[in-house]
Amino acid sequence: MSQSQQYPSLPREATLAQLPAEYPIDTQDQIAQILETSSINRLVVLDDDPTGTQTCHDINVLAVWDIPTLVTEFETNSAGFFILTNSRALPPAEAEILIETICTNVSAAAKSTGNKVDIVLRGDSTLRGHFPLEPDVAQKVFGPADALVLAPFFFQGGRFTINDVHYVAEGDQLVPAGETQFAKDATFGYKASNLRDYVKEKAPSRFSDAQLHSVTINEIRKGGPDVVCEKLLSAPAGGVIIVNAAAESDMHVFVAGLLLAESKVKHFLYRTGAAFVSTRLAIRSKAPITATQLNLPSPRQTGGLIVAGSYVPKTTAQLKVLTDRRGTTSQLAIIEIKVEDLIASPEIAAETVARVVQETETYLAAGKDTLVMTSRKLITGADELSSLKIGSVVAEALVSVLQRIEVRPRYVIAKGGITSSDAATKGLNVKRALIVGQAAPGVPLWRCDESTSRHRGVPFVVFPGNVGGEETLCELVEGWS
Repeated sequence: MSQSQQYPSLPREATLAQLPAEYPIDTQDQIAQILETSSINRLVVLDDDPTGTQTCHDINVLAVWDIPTLVTEFETNSAGFFILTNSRALPPAEAEILIETICTNVSAAAKSTGNKVDIVLRGDSTLRGHFPLEPDVAQKVFGPADALVLAPFFFQGGRFTINDVHYVAEGDQLVPAGETQFAKDATFGYKASNLRDYVKEKAPSRFSDAQLHSVTINEIRKGGPDVVCEKLLSAPAGGVIIVNAAAESDMHVFVAGLLLAESKVKHFLYRTGAAFVSTRLAIRSKAPITATQLNLPSPRQTGGLIVAGSYVPKTTAQLKVLTDRRGTTSQLAIIEIKVEDLIASPEIAAETVARVVQETETYLAAGKDTLVMTSRKLITGADELSSLKIGSVVAEALVSVLQRIEVRPRYVIAKGGITSSDAATKGLNVKRALIVGQAAPGVPLWRCDESTSRHRGVPFVVFPGNVGGEETLCELVEGWS
């Protein structure tokens, strides 16, 4: 493929200030009205890691996808629900089988309950993940969509799409996505920042220029939902629609226009970040939930547990602030698991996990907040698959620690997408959870009341690896202490 065009970093405030004024009408009322009065399909969100719930509240997330469970979910009156696939942690061949199985079951459960569905493949707002594999599999099961909507915008995480270029906010700069650490991902790396180039890079020679359409910020802010609707109705069959957005209202206008197009019998498939999902479900944002609202035991009976496996630079920076501030004042116990020990041999790995479990239980029972973190030196394999394998060995160790801790923690914070997925499903045996809201902007808070789950009812925080400022994790632990 041709070399992707390079784009400069831009000053955040000045760039956003130069855009046209936001659309003057709040279209969230219009979205809610269309959902209530039109026969719009139920939304099923296949989330490739648990962080896609980061803008939602009062909606369920399923960690299992057998047909009886799906039928039960379809029989509720919710506008939609999440299924946690965690496919980003799998090699392509396994991800393909998994997505096909889930889609087949969703299709069967929907048919048996008289539901029609729209599928969202919620992916990373920094463009990592199985693309175009997942959309291809969904269309194999559900039939071809009129077009694929690509919308990675995520305001709370500082992800903006302007003139088809996707940016990640770093400090006061907007950095083109292809120039960030995320683009250097050992498994899902890429070079393109312009989403047209990104599609061509990931799906070489599949789409012609004429099949790549975009809805611009100008069209959204000056034309509103009607212009968006017209644009979607005229999009070429089988193409990709790129959604530009730099404010939450942009996504609201886009979705209002989209629902108008869908009510005219258009059918789309979605590859999006979290913002699209909450907007499409008519979920309005609400403030993060405080320790008081959570009714955490006071005085405290046990410590909170923070489990960290993510290696992105932001996580490492957040852990440094947390350990510098709380560890040095003995308000936080810090237990480091050396990755070298986990991959040295099964025996050494087992001894390491047993020691960590014992230490963690002692600290938690004494009422001390406890951080269990993997050593920060990233160890990769010779290629993408072996890097994934090392990652899964580390994840298994963290899961094993969670499975064996008998002391009920005050709360559990899992840092990193794959870490939090494994912590929920394997460590705590969560099968269905309620998304309560956010613990901090873009940081989902779940509660599982199922009798089968370990430590049921304990607040469980899904803390994405790449969300928040350097102090966000520390502020959350301090706030909940």
